[in-house]
Amino acid sequence: MKIVLKNLTKKFPSRNKKSKQEVIAVSNFDFEIPDGKLIGLLGPSGCGKSTALNLISGLQMPTEGRIFFGEEDVTMLPPEHRGVGLVFQSYALYPHLTVQQNIIFPLENLKGSAKLTKEEMQKRALEAAKLVQIDQLMERKPNELSGGQQQRVAIARALVKLPKVLLLDEPLSNLDARLRLQTREELKRIQQETKITTIFVTHDQEEAMSISDQIIVMKEGVVQQIGKPQDVYDDPHNLFVAKFLGTPPINVFEGRVEDEKLYIGEEAVLDVPFVADQPIYVGIRPEGFQVAEDGPFTTSLQGVEVMGRDISVISKHALCQNENIRSIVTAETKVDTTKETVSFRLKPYKVYLFHKETEKRIYFKQ
Repeated sequence: MKIVLKNLTKKFPSRNKKSKQEVIAVSNFDFEIPDGKLIGLLGPSGCGKSTALNLISGLQMPTEGRIFFGEEDVTMLPPEHRGVGLVFQSYALYPHLTVQQNIIFPLENLKGSAKLTKEEMQKRALEAAKLVQIDQLMERKPNELSGGQQQRVAIARALVKLPKVLLLDEPLSNLDARLRLQTREELKRIQQETKITTIFVTHDQEEAMSISDQIIVMKEGVVQQIGKPQDVYDDPHNLFVAKFLGTPPINVFEGRVEDEKLYIGEEAVLDVPFVADQPIYVGIRPEGFQVAEDGPFTTSLQGVEVMGRDISVISKHALCQNENIRSIVTAETKVDTTKETVSFRLKPYKVYLFHKETEKRIYFKQ
C-alpha cells in the first residue's frame, strides 16, 4: 500500500498562558512512501516523528494537509477503518489472557462480512505467531515471557489483522542491547516476507539505518532529509543531519576557507576548489582520518583504544566542538603513543563544509 502525505501539518495550542503562539509538531510534511517498503522515521525526542505516525494511523487529525492510502483519501477516516497495525514501545498485552488470546483479540471485534469463525481466528493467530517465531508459546501468559517475546506477541497481534500498513513506534526501546539487535533483524525479515508497507519510528539512528529502505530525518517538526540510509550518511544536506547520523559521531570543528584552502586554526588541512573565503563549520567523519607523520592536521594525542579490527585514536583540538576527536583507523596503523601529538591526512570525501549561519552544506570539488 502506497502512502502519500501532502503538506501534512499538525499544530497544538500553546500551554503557555502568556503566549498564544501555537506549537507546530509537524510542518508541511510532503512525501510518498512506496508500496512494500520499510521507512525509518528518525529524529531526537520532540522532533514530531511520533505525531506524524499518529496522523498516519488516524489517532490524531491533521491541522492541514491530506493523507492518502493508495488513491484513497483517508485524512478524516477513523483509525479502525484505515487497515493499520500499530505496535508501541509498551507491549500493552492483556495480562490475564494467553498469547493466543492476546493475538486473537483484534479479530474478535470484526463485524459483518469481515467476521471470522473461531477456527479461522485460531488459524490466523497461529500463522501470525509462526511469522514472529512464538508459535510454541501460545498457552503462556505475558508474565511468563521475556521482554523480547512480549514484543513479538505485540507484533503478531498487529499482523493478525492483515493490515495494509504497519506502524511501529519505538518498538525496541524497552529491550536490552542483545534483544534489540535480534528483534530488529526479525522485524526486517517479517517485513520482507509480508511486503507490508512499514513505518518505523525511532530516535536510534543505528536501528533506523540497519533495517530501513529509506530514512526520513526530522528536527522540530520539519523534515531535514530523505533518502537511502547510506546516501544520507555519505551526503548530509546540513550540519544537523551530519551530527545526528554516525557512531561514533562526526567530529565538528570551527574553520575557515582562504584562497580555496581549508584552515583549521593555522593549518591548511585540505584544498577546497571553488569555495569562497568565509568562516565555516567543518565535519570530519571518524573514518576520514589517516595517521601520517607528515600529515597537515595536528591534534593533541590523548590515547588509543584497540577495538579488534580497528583502532580508535583519541585526541583533542581547541577548535573541535566535540569533547574528544575520535579517529577510526585500521588495526595495522602504528600510532606512537609516546608523543604528545598525532598528525593526520584527511580523506576529502569524508570531510563536509557547512555554512556558519544557515548550517547548510557547502559542496566542493574533490
